[in-house]
Parts: sequence; structure tokens; C-alpha cells
Amino acid sequence: MISGPLGTITAMFRVEALCGLTTVVQDETLPDANLIDLQREIQWFMRPYLVDFLIEAHACFSLLPETLFLTVNLLDRYCSKRVVYKQHYQLVGCAALLIAAKYGDKKERVPQINELNNMCCGLYDPGMFTQMEMHVLNTLDWTIGHPTVDFFTQLLVAIERDDTEVEHMAAYISEIALYHRDFVSTKPSVMARSSLALARAILGRPEITDGEWGHVENVTLLALSQHLHQPSISLAKKYSSTTYSRVTHKLADFMRQQAAITRRSGPQPGPQSTTPAPEESSVYATPHGKGAAVKGFDGYMTPPITPDGACFDNGMGREYAMPPRCPATPTPQGHVQPRHPMVMDYQ
Repeated sequence: MISGPLGTITAMFRVEALCGLTTVVQDETLPDANLIDLQREIQWFMRPYLVDFLIEAHACFSLLPETLFLTVNLLDRYCSKRVVYKQHYQLVGCAALLIAAKYGDKKERVPQINELNNMCCGLYDPGMFTQMEMHVLNTLDWTIGHPTVDFFTQLLVAIERDDTEVEHMAAYISEIALYHRDFVSTKPSVMARSSLALARAILGRPEITDGEWGHVENVTLLALSQHLHQPSISLAKKYSSTTYSRVTHKLADFMRQQAAITRRSGPQPGPQSTTPAPEESSVYATPHGKGAAVKGFDGYMTPPITPDGACFDNGMGREYAMPPRCPATPTPQGHVQPRHPMVMDYQ
């Protein structure tokens, strides 16, 4: 057993070696936002509704922080490989939450199907949760493990010795990123470094020089800073408690200060560009309608559709030439969607 300064140095080397190993693993389990762009029914404006639901469910069952990030990773990886109807989008999210909780959380905290079904207001038959859970696992070839943003944040906090307030602010920023298409394919290690750097800046902590810092981290930090002005109400409520150092209020104060500085400095005229921006430059350029072309995107085939058979094709089955590789997700016969404020409605 090594103790004292030598023991501390040895532990630091072990942490850095572990961080390097998982950096390689994370590449194998990253979702592809460009493939999700190919979805015919689910669109990026629907994502905040589902992420809000998952965050509230995650908090309701007191699950570990990494469970939330793993849930969204499983959801996005599945949507990178399967075409999902919008009526199944929430079901996929619930299945991902079940898998993530069983993978890393305590057994007594894993949600029960009847509890999730109640949170979905009875939208799905109970058996559909189990079938979708198996469908997600088969589609991902049972590859569940993924080094999450929270995992890398804990390692970096240990290395850099950041305080709890910085850690909570970084977690808040990382969860804000879950709502946006921009960060779906961002490596968790990059997100962790960028969110910690931004958290230190917001809280007025000294900047820490990281040998791993590069252009990608700079771009990510800038993108994160542009999404802080209007966080989700559900997420802001979560991080307004003393458990999370009330970082919601501290971020709001920082944003007000920045707005005041901008007003005092006056408008800064920039160069006028006469070249119209191409349509594919929009991060929300999801194809709409039947037969919509995917612009600025080449080389990917349309992924197989999740539902199978005439009873779930909704008149769209003819548009997909590739059959599903995995068991189909059933839809209850004669099932009528209840109208309830808790049910996600994209109409």
C-alpha cells in the first residue's frame, strides 16, 4: 500500500491511464446525428419534450447521474440505426431508461414497468416496454457500456481538484447539452473538459491549463455558451436546489451580467455577407414529408424501420426497402391515444 505524496502521484497516473483507455472506448459507442437526420417522423423539435420526460423520470426514481447520460446515449444510438415512428419515440426513451438503470443502478431503484406506464399515462400496453427493451438491445448488439460525460467529469475533477460548485455547474451545462442536436455526436471526454472550463469561467474560478485541450474543445465550449440563455424549466428547477449548489440561479445571474455588459458596449456592426447560407448549414435540417431529400449528406443508407407488418406501417411501409433486422415493436390493436397533458404531443 503506497501512502503519502508518492501514493497521490500513483493514483493520479492510474486516473489518467483510465481516462486514456476510456477515450478509445467512447468512439465505439457514439451516436451519429447525421443518421438521425434521416428520420422521417421524429424531428429535432421533439427532442426537448422527450429529454424533459427522461430527466423528470430519472429524478423521480433517484437514479445515478451516469444513468441519465447512458439513457440518452442508448436512445440516440438506437435512433441512428432504426427508423422510429413518433408514437414510439417515448417508448424507446423508456426502454433506454430501463436498460441504463439495470446496467448501472441499484436493483431497488430500477423503475417498474407499471410505474413508467403510469408516467406515460397508459399510452402503451405494459408488454410493449419489455418488447422494446429487447428490440433496443438486439439492435445495439447488446453493447450497453459507454463512458459517459459524468464519468469523465468525475475523473477530471479528481485530477484538477475542482470544488463541488464547479462540478455541479459543469453537470448542469452537460445536461443542457442533452437537449440540442449540436452535441449528439460530441465525445463525452470533450464535453466534460469543455463544460468544466465553462463552469470555471462562469463561477470566476481560475483557468486550468489542460494538456488535452485543443480546437475541438474550443468549438464545443463556444457552442455550449450559445445554449445557456434559455435552459429547460424542468432542468432549471432540478439544479435550483441546494443539493446542486443552486447553480441555476448562479448561471442566471451570470447571463444577466453578460447581457448588461453587452447593452453598455452597444451594438457591434459586423461585415455584411451577401452570400445566402446553404440550407444544409442548419443544425435542425431534418427532412420533412414523404420523399424529402437529405441535402449535404452522402453515403448513408436509410436505416431499417422499427415497426414491421401492415398493422403498424401507417401507409409508410412502401417507402423503406430494407426489412427490419430485429423483432418488431407491436402496437395495440384498436388502441386510442389518450389526451392528457403529461403525454408528449408533437401535433
